[in-house]
Amino acid sequence: MAKYPIFLELGGRRAVVIGGGSVAVRKVQALLTAGARIVVVAERIDDMMTALCAGTDVEIVKSQYSKNYLTSAILAIAATNNNELNKKIYKDCQEHEILCNVVDVPELCDFYVPAVVKRGALQIAISTDGGSPAYAGHIRKKLEKVFTERHGQFVAELEALRKRVIEELANPADRKAVFGELIDDDSFQYFDEKGPEAWRDRAEKIILKHKS
Repeated sequence: MAKYPIFLELGGRRAVVIGGGSVAVRKVQALLTAGARIVVVAERIDDMMTALCAGTDVEIVKSQYSKNYLTSAILAIAATNNNELNKKIYKDCQEHEILCNVVDVPELCDFYVPAVVKRGALQIAISTDGGSPAYAGHIRKKLEKVFTERHGQFVAELEALRKRVIEELANPADRKAVFGELIDDDSFQYFDEKGPEAWRDRAEKIILKHKS
């Protein structure tokens, strides 16, 4: 069945990671970037996990897993090497209607974590529905060569202009035409070659053209 791709707002929301090893470290690192309120539950905590969480608000619980730790969580990630425990975590999540990801077990996942190309606010997610994470990673590396930090800067400039265009152009057709000119390949090439200031001047002329 086709999956529904979304970018989930996790700022300040409880996310539970069960496991304290290297795989769990990678999951916690991504959740930290997303601003989640993270709880790590594991009997053994890797030194890398301790170092990663130092100076953060991550709560580390050195304990056996209990479903009580899932309370109020929006999602949970099972990153242990115990298959039976992972199955129990998934079952507990289903009972509590909590999204669950059991690492490397697609059939025990409510969501998959994609390979991501991140350039500022620009994010490109690649998924194979859990079928081949390695290939998703391969595609990510190819896209990283195409989409540079310059693309992220371009998105920031577009964001700054978007509100103004909406406020100043009442006609939806005019807005669409302006956005079409601002986002096309020629516009990015101009930004890349001439720089932000020159691009803003060019964007100003495009907006004025459609206001008249």
